[in-house]
Amino acid sequence: MATSVSICSNALVMLGGKPFASFDEPKDNVRTAAVLYASVRDDVLRLHSWNCATKRELLAPLVTPPVFDFTQQFSLPGDWIRTLQVGYEGDPIPYRSEGQRILASVTVLPLVYVYRNDIEATWSANLIHVVELAMAAKMAYSVTASASLRDSLRDEYARELKVAKAIDGQDDPPEEFMSGTFVESRFS
Repeated sequence: MATSVSICSNALVMLGGKPFASFDEPKDNVRTAAVLYASVRDDVLRLHSWNCATKRELLAPLVTPPVFDFTQQFSLPGDWIRTLQVGYEGDPIPYRSEGQRILASVTVLPLVYVYRNDIEATWSANLIHVVELAMAAKMAYSVTASASLRDSLRDEYARELKVAKAIDGQDDPPEEFMSGTFVESRFS
C-alpha cells in the first residue's frame, strides 16, 4: 500500500539513497523529501483529471454577492486543485473564476474538480510511479549534484506521465460530441 513516505523513499532509492520509514528520520535527504512532497503531489494531480482525484460537489453561494456581472459567488472547496466542469454535463453554466471563488448567476453551483487526494492508497499504480519519478527528478540535483541525472529523470517522468494519463483516460467511456453546426459541418 502506497503512502507519502513510501513514494518518497522509493524516489530516494532511485537516486542511490537508502530507503527510510518515516519523515521524522534526522537525515537531510528525508527532510528534503518531506518539504517537497506536497507541492510535487499537487503539481502532478493538477496535470490531469485523474479518476482517483475527481470529486463532485454542489456549492452554496456566499452571503456577499459580487459587485457586478454575476448574481452569486461561490467559494472553492478547501481541497480544490483544478476545475473540470461547472454545471451539469451538456448544460454548462456561464461563470468566471476569481481567486478561490467562482462567480455565476445560479443559486446552486454544480462543480466537478480535481481534489487534493492525499490518500495515496487510493491511487492507481501508474499515478504512484509518476509521483515517484517526479519526486526523484525534483530531488535529484540536491541528492546527487548531477544535472544529467536530473534531466534524465525529468525526461523519464514526462514519458511516464503521458502513459499514465492515457491509461487513466481509458477507464472512462469515450466522449461524444454534441450535435451542432461544427459537428454537422464536419460530417455533412
